[in-house]
Amino acid sequence: MIEFNNVTKYYNEKTPALRNISFSAEKGEFIFVVGASGSGKSTMLKLITREEEVSSGRVIVNGHDVSRLRRADLPYYRRGIGVVFQDFRLIPQMNVYDNVAFAMRVTNVSTRDIKCRVPYVLDLVGLINKAKKFPEQLSGGEQQRVALARALVNNPAIIIADEPTGNIDPAMSYEIVELLSDINKCGTTVMMVTHEHTLVTKFHHRTIVIDSGKLVADGIMGGKRARQ
Repeated sequence: MIEFNNVTKYYNEKTPALRNISFSAEKGEFIFVVGASGSGKSTMLKLITREEEVSSGRVIVNGHDVSRLRRADLPYYRRGIGVVFQDFRLIPQMNVYDNVAFAMRVTNVSTRDIKCRVPYVLDLVGLINKAKKFPEQLSGGEQQRVALARALVNNPAIIIADEPTGNIDPAMSYEIVELLSDINKCGTTVMMVTHEHTLVTKFHHRTIVIDSGKLVADGIMGGKRARQ
């Protein structure tokens, strides 16, 4: 599903953001990615979505060698990946329904399919009664659930979440990860960057630890799979 083979990424010639990273994620896994600020966590996600390209090594996602994708292929490739950001990235002039529907409209999905799918995912994240509200009328946690619904609406095989709980309170953070865990139980692969170790210890998912661009641990925190 996701495979990093000896991946190194330089933003400048002196300091690599990632150094010879190798790991694989199977279909249906939930993986936390943790590490200090600037350790390379978000760079990993950007390589998966092809916002950035590797300096050396290979990233394989859903059978695609990501570095070999043509620019024209990227929109189709990215349809299989739902992305959730820390800062929500909702369109303030659109209500909840249209923010979620927008992700389908840009891929030329029929109006009929949109009308079926959007209420379904809004109900899934507990916001069906907020469909006509605008982002400014929602709490931070509700805005993040809208962002999650938008990531889910095209039924992607992979959800990438970059610090999705960074701008919401601790109680809502647990709710967001519980939602992601429920989605994961339905077969969706989830990779979530976080700095909140309380979430990692509570949910007992596989955890990859990045330190100064190096993968230094991979496994269940405190469990038998962890390696250093």
